[in-house]
Amino acid sequence: MNADEKIAVAHLNVAFRKGTGYVPVVHDINFTIGAGETLALVGESGSGKSVTSLAIMKLLAEAPKTRIDGSAIVADRRGAPIDLVAMGEQQMRHVRGNRVAMIFQEPLTSLNPVHRVGDQIAEAIRFHESLSKADARSRALALLEQVGIPEPVKRLDCYPHELSGGMRQRVMIAIALAMEPDVLIADEPTTALDVTVQAQILDLLRNLQKKNGMAILFITHNFGVVAEIADRVMVMYAGRIVEQGSVSQVLSSPRMPYTRGLLAAVPRFEQAGLAQGELGTIAGFVPDPSTPPGGCAFHPRCGYSIAGRCDQQAPVLEEIEMGHQLRCVRWRELATEQEGAR
Repeated sequence: MNADEKIAVAHLNVAFRKGTGYVPVVHDINFTIGAGETLALVGESGSGKSVTSLAIMKLLAEAPKTRIDGSAIVADRRGAPIDLVAMGEQQMRHVRGNRVAMIFQEPLTSLNPVHRVGDQIAEAIRFHESLSKADARSRALALLEQVGIPEPVKRLDCYPHELSGGMRQRVMIAIALAMEPDVLIADEPTTALDVTVQAQILDLLRNLQKKNGMAILFITHNFGVVAEIADRVMVMYAGRIVEQGSVSQVLSSPRMPYTRGLLAAVPRFEQAGLAQGELGTIAGFVPDPSTPPGGCAFHPRCGYSIAGRCDQQAPVLEEIEMGHQLRCVRWRELATEQEGAR
């Protein structure tokens, strides 16, 4: 782990117990995120994005129900490296929310419905710091002001159901940022929000990141959000990273057919009202991890697969240019075809 890196994940594997054995669901995930950097993790539902984040946060079921291998290194308050994967639950409680925090996908189910939001923010603060109730409440008020909630004094005493979806999400951000963590994991924090509120949340995260210099792992299925907030992007399919690089590399020159399929399904503003045909789709579904296909996991759904090759040869993650990696045995041929079609 370099000095400018806030988190370094290496060879992360996750498997769930089934019967007398284990079913692998996340395979050999490697990435780093630097200070002030945002890494987007993209893929369909069922690709393993949330499992990856929950494994890092140690929020999955404990052994023997779950098996987690690899490492996720962050720095403690003194700057010494600590491995989240190797930690027990008692140790992790003092790191979770303190050094690494998470914004969950649906705030209404993440917030406690019978406690006021001010009390929930103050609870997170008092767990990590020896503060009086009054001081913790003052800090909670300052956090609500920081995340842009109107009438923050009034909102302190509101219950979650009394707030709008956007305000609940801001409360979740306030809880996550209460201890100024080095790493923030945002698991689809703008899902189910209208585009105006979504833009406000993204602006808020960007501004807070500039102020605190935190590293953000942003999990989403929305490439529009990726283009808006991310510096780098990893595309995940069937528990594996299938393409990764800078936002410009992946969005402008996607080489993996899966990435191309995802991008083809994104509506484009400049084509609104024009006769451009139907949006692209990817046939089929993400495979069941207990019965994965042979060869490339994407080949049963891929329009470029070749029998006897794609269904036999499991592709490795290759670097095709500086910082741009992908997993496809045919990428050279497809890149030539793509250039010829321009």
